[in-house]
Amino acid sequence: MKHFILSFIALVFFVFESIFAQLFAGDAFGDDKIVVPHFMMIFVFFLTMYGSRKMGMLYGAILGLTYDVVYTEILGIYMFLLPFLAYLISKCMKILQNNILIAFLTALFFTAILEIVVFQMNIILSFADMGFGEYMERRLLPTILLNLVFIIISCYPLKRIIEKLDLQGETD
Repeated sequence: MKHFILSFIALVFFVFESIFAQLFAGDAFGDDKIVVPHFMMIFVFFLTMYGSRKMGMLYGAILGLTYDVVYTEILGIYMFLLPFLAYLISKCMKILQNNILIAFLTALFFTAILEIVVFQMNIILSFADMGFGEYMERRLLPTILLNLVFIIISCYPLKRIIEKLDLQGETD
């Protein structure tokens, strides 16, 4: 039952992310701004923080592959990056206090890391041609602000749901 609930939540975030991207594409946030919702990734991050590393990495790989197939030109970048970031988050949370503020800041930080690494991969593969300063202004900051609002709204409910599922019993 736990896996069904988690899969359903992941599906809801995946679909909501897609709907959000379609509704607010273009110049909804300014004619030259690009916002990228990472709601599904934030779910994986909170699953790792409040559930288990194993579940976070597993869902990260599955959802990352799904994200790559549906949205990106680079097959595999999210599939490998999400489980890796989930692993790093699990290591960070062993060092840091596991309270809601730290989880909030950690999710925001790793969302920024995800966004920067994907941009760098696009630069290496010549899919993007803007400079880092332009990228910061046009895409990174608006994306971080959007995902910040999402983290603020979903942080506590996600924490409660994942803790209720009691995934700590899963082996790490």
